[in-house]
Amino acid sequence: MEARGRSARFSDYFGLEKNVVAVAGAMFLLAFGENLWKGFLPKYLQALGAPVVAIGLFGTVRDFLDGAYQYPGGWIADRYGRRRALLLFVGLAAVGYVIYALAPSWPFVLAGLLFGMAWTSMASPTLFAVVGDALPRERRAIGFTVQAILKRLPVVVAPTLGGLAIAAYGVLRGVRLGLAATVLLALVTLAVVARVRIPIVREPTPTNIRGVWRSFPKSLKWLLLSDVFIRTCEGLVDVFLVLYATEIVGVSAPRYGALIAIQMATAILVYVPASKIADRAGRKPFVIATFLCFAAFPLAVVLSKSFLALAAAFVVGGLREVGEPARKAMIVDFSRPDLRARSIGLYYLVRSAAIAPAAFTGGLLWKVRPSTPFLVAGAVGIAGAVLFSATVEERFAG
Repeated sequence: MEARGRSARFSDYFGLEKNVVAVAGAMFLLAFGENLWKGFLPKYLQALGAPVVAIGLFGTVRDFLDGAYQYPGGWIADRYGRRRALLLFVGLAAVGYVIYALAPSWPFVLAGLLFGMAWTSMASPTLFAVVGDALPRERRAIGFTVQAILKRLPVVVAPTLGGLAIAAYGVLRGVRLGLAATVLLALVTLAVVARVRIPIVREPTPTNIRGVWRSFPKSLKWLLLSDVFIRTCEGLVDVFLVLYATEIVGVSAPRYGALIAIQMATAILVYVPASKIADRAGRKPFVIATFLCFAAFPLAVVLSKSFLALAAAFVVGGLREVGEPARKAMIVDFSRPDLRARSIGLYYLVRSAAIAPAAFTGGLLWKVRPSTPFLVAGAVGIAGAVLFSATVEERFAG
């Protein structure tokens, strides 16, 4: 009885409702599988004969689908239910993995992307919505924390295993071994998501995408606009971090890998305490802290002149996650239950479209001076944090 009581308290503390556990388990399984090979896909494309322009095209198509798939994924989840939607998305992704593995030339990998992104992007609104459906408002931030941790833990191990496979068998065979493992994990994931049992919330009248947008309360629209500023701040410098660290500061590639590990470890350490406090005391202060860390990170990087200084900067980068579960919970709080998945999908569709030019703009600013995109990113991030602080009123959350 005492052991059962401890187990119940543990489950309650971490928001381990059975549907949330099933979804978090699915995220862990597929994150582990995808991280075996995802970081090596450009090398895989190159080995299949893709020119540099084609590799760039692959990245562009991936980023486009990441935004374009969000709303359709939310519509499917609201229309047919969470379980059916997840089964469909995992199945489509598995088809994509098989196409990747069997690709005789690089255009087939591009075609496989149309299926492979079903889990990465199309499933995202459903994964959000399950937390909103299954947990009360005061436990949603911890629910998103569990998802975030289980999604990130595989990053610590899987890429190294994938790299060892490539070192042993070469790029083509090594990546294909990782893809074969991911297909097997996808089959296990199908069994896991089949355990999701959430009733469909029927909307009173059919609602199109304009109706979904009109359902957004003002606070959600202001949150979205603030988030666009923050993600633009991130997008301006994200792909240039490794260049700045290795070419300007002069750290080695292994040391840059250590910086990523520092950032990830910091994020994991702050997730649980921050989300528990946010669920009890309010989300807004933690979202503000997250947005300020997004603004501070590029400024800390550009001020760094040594590995130790960069290590401190990447701790700040990890602290960007301190309010991410609270921000996700806030999006769910502001969304109508019968439109929840579509609202989340539309939110991310608009955000992705708005920030699409950021990386290209960052490249133009880099040509002026390598420090310029980082300084501009810091200014944009501060503007986003101020905008959020002045406009979003948490008390109107449902």
